[in-house]
Amino acid sequence: MNDNNNKGLLRTLTLKDAVGVGLGAIIGAGIFVVTGIAAGVSGPAFLIGLIVAGIIAAFNGLSSAQLAAIYPDSGGTYEYGYKLISPVFGFSAGWMFLISKLAAGGVVAIGFGSYFYQLVPIGSPLTLSIIAVVFLTIINFFGIKKAGMLNLVIVTVTLFSLLYLVFSGVPKVNPDNFKPFAPFGISGIAEAAALLFFAFTGYARIATLAEEVAEPKKTIPKAIIITIITSIVLYAAVSIVAIGVIGAENMADSKSPLQMVAKSLTTPAINTVITIGASTAMLGVLLSQILGISRMMLAMGRRHDLPPIFQTIHYRYRVPHLGIVVTGLIILLLTIFGTFEFVVRAATFTILLYYSITNIAALKQPRKEQIYGRIIPICGLIGCLTMSVSLPFNVIISGIGLLIIGFMIRFLFHKIYDGREL
Repeated sequence: MNDNNNKGLLRTLTLKDAVGVGLGAIIGAGIFVVTGIAAGVSGPAFLIGLIVAGIIAAFNGLSSAQLAAIYPDSGGTYEYGYKLISPVFGFSAGWMFLISKLAAGGVVAIGFGSYFYQLVPIGSPLTLSIIAVVFLTIINFFGIKKAGMLNLVIVTVTLFSLLYLVFSGVPKVNPDNFKPFAPFGISGIAEAAALLFFAFTGYARIATLAEEVAEPKKTIPKAIIITIITSIVLYAAVSIVAIGVIGAENMADSKSPLQMVAKSLTTPAINTVITIGASTAMLGVLLSQILGISRMMLAMGRRHDLPPIFQTIHYRYRVPHLGIVVTGLIILLLTIFGTFEFVVRAATFTILLYYSITNIAALKQPRKEQIYGRIIPICGLIGCLTMSVSLPFNVIISGIGLLIIGFMIRFLFHKIYDGREL
């Protein structure tokens, strides 16, 4: 790949680092907020929806792993779409990833500020959000190794806080809170599965950073599998304890169900521990988003789907520094002034489109490269298409509108930059 005569990215992420990136991207709003919403639509039976969502996520994850092992380049599905299907599919995946993750970055930063302000009531939640965005942007700028080390610290704190909740809550579980188990029937379970599927999708961040993973053919598949299994087990354990302690109805009525669970327990410092965990969870998601978005900008700059200056790699820190700075600035602006509602609304459309393209690309691989066979991407694609049935019409319209805007911008960039000397 052309890196504007600079040295390329460093392959320094180990298996532990890659798993940390995946868990940092997954363990965020999903476990702290979405579990409560899922409990509202299906009652205690959202646990079944959780398992279904995890299985579909596993199919998609294995497709990503299969592709990343053979094509270990920055950009993930953006690159697979280009190489195995067509530029239209590749660009669609990359553009929608960029737009949705940038919009989500502002939301996550605000979430961090609101949680951390409960611990450190200095200034305002917005001030704390701004500090977090600036700090994580700087850390990313100074190299993938430093960002990876910080991410491991953040993820470790989050995991220990959730495990503390689980072990504290087990003795307080009331079996009566699981009755009636499925008050809204199969339809409720299906809706919960659709909601929770979107909470599992951060594992693709590992594939987006594939160009910085050491021994990617072995490391990436292992990292994605470990990330998905760990996430499913953790989500299930936390959800069982949450239902058992406060019941599905109380979970559904709370904007922060795990904090409500903590307030029902008497374990020393449990409220503080869970608020710390919620804060670090948001911080981990934000860090992984800056990592992923900047690498997507790098990949898209290489193909002129963004200005080619984004493919520049810093001569010393070996990171796509312009992409990191621009990502940080955009998230900062969205944190201060608010995000575009229709972009956030299109997030579910984006995720299903992204993973549908992933599965199609995996099916298009030569048979000898299909290390998990054809049944995995077929099941993943069926899962994505099934989920798409549940999308509201306004979500689909928002998604299509964003795609049209993206292709107009792409046409402009190719008009300007194609044929120029890089």
